[in-house]
Amino acid sequence: MITTDVLIIGAGAAGLMCAAQAGYRGKSVVVVDMGKKPARKILISGGGRSNFTNENATPENYLCQNPHFVKSALSRYSSQDFIDLVDRHGLQYHHKTLGQLFCDNSAQDLVDILMTECEWAGVQVKLRSEVLSVEKLNAAETAEETYNYLIKTTEQTYQCKSLVVASGGLTMPKLGATPIGYKIAEQFDLNVLETLAALVPFTLHEHDKQRFDGLSGISLFTEVSSEDGTKFKENILFTHRGLSGPAILQISSFWRAGQVVTINLLPEHNLSQTLSQWQSEQGDKSVKNLLATVLPKRFVEVLVKEGVIADKPVKQLNHPEIAALSEYIHAWQIKPNGTEGYRTAEVTLGGVNTDELSSKTFESKRQKNLFFIGEVIDVTGWLGGYNFQFCWASGFACGQAV
Repeated sequence: MITTDVLIIGAGAAGLMCAAQAGYRGKSVVVVDMGKKPARKILISGGGRSNFTNENATPENYLCQNPHFVKSALSRYSSQDFIDLVDRHGLQYHHKTLGQLFCDNSAQDLVDILMTECEWAGVQVKLRSEVLSVEKLNAAETAEETYNYLIKTTEQTYQCKSLVVASGGLTMPKLGATPIGYKIAEQFDLNVLETLAALVPFTLHEHDKQRFDGLSGISLFTEVSSEDGTKFKENILFTHRGLSGPAILQISSFWRAGQVVTINLLPEHNLSQTLSQWQSEQGDKSVKNLLATVLPKRFVEVLVKEGVIADKPVKQLNHPEIAALSEYIHAWQIKPNGTEGYRTAEVTLGGVNTDELSSKTFESKRQKNLFFIGEVIDVTGWLGGYNFQFCWASGFACGQAV
């Protein structure tokens, strides 16, 4: 039996941040994780270069049943605070569009920083250690000091004063994702909201797959809208299974089964005006060839085949035809069949209801000394480093409190 002040389940972004903070406060800390390596999700994120934060992170970039919940943690540990941390370690990184920051070399550099912080703080990280059970201890069962929880793993049994669940969501099961965090929450009567794959590509119905067969690999800049009016302006990508790309991943968090997605294929153009201009300046050229100058040629060919685009000189288009074509291109509608699911999703939507937790410490309101941080709770960031920033912020806040 090993005793420790703090036991953290999950050696991911939130868990390691929390561990280092608690360790620096003089707490004895053990982190257990069933994986062979720590922070496996960080290692594969951002194409192996980890989009580790976003300079523009605000509460508006997060989905949560209680939109105010994230304000406290994000205000107390900002993206600049994390940038200052990696700067102290000499991490080489670069800025991309929309406030995203990536490692120059490898996400391993970032994991090394987190593990170094834990080492300096005296934290023990126990890998290949799967949690088998968690029990609440009665004060009478423990020694002079009060240990509140008994945790059995495949390697060892622990008693701890504070238990932190940083086990992540259900995304990427190949990396060992399990529902253990939700099970622990339910065991202690916390409400867990329905979970869904988020930041995930769409799959298409068979007839749409056949329509767009041959477009795989084509990318174009668009504005994508969900039925609730949420919009994102970024690229979409045709795949052999359906639609992906940043704009699709973003809107997937707002989409529900059976809903339609509306895509403005030319958000930087007014197609009606462009067609009228073409009529006066290049009237003898075909509609097809002119549209292929602003849209991918293969996509235009599909629309010609379907009769959406008339295969005739642009000067022959009448006003109703211009209006119809413009409407189609600026509000192209597609009804996804579903998503690719947790296998390829970047995050899990839903999770432990934030109404059950303190927004300042992340402690359960029902169970003293039980904390939940990171992806296991009902906070989902946009694509672009926002989810990692919430992991750093929630880990920091909890590490100051355990």
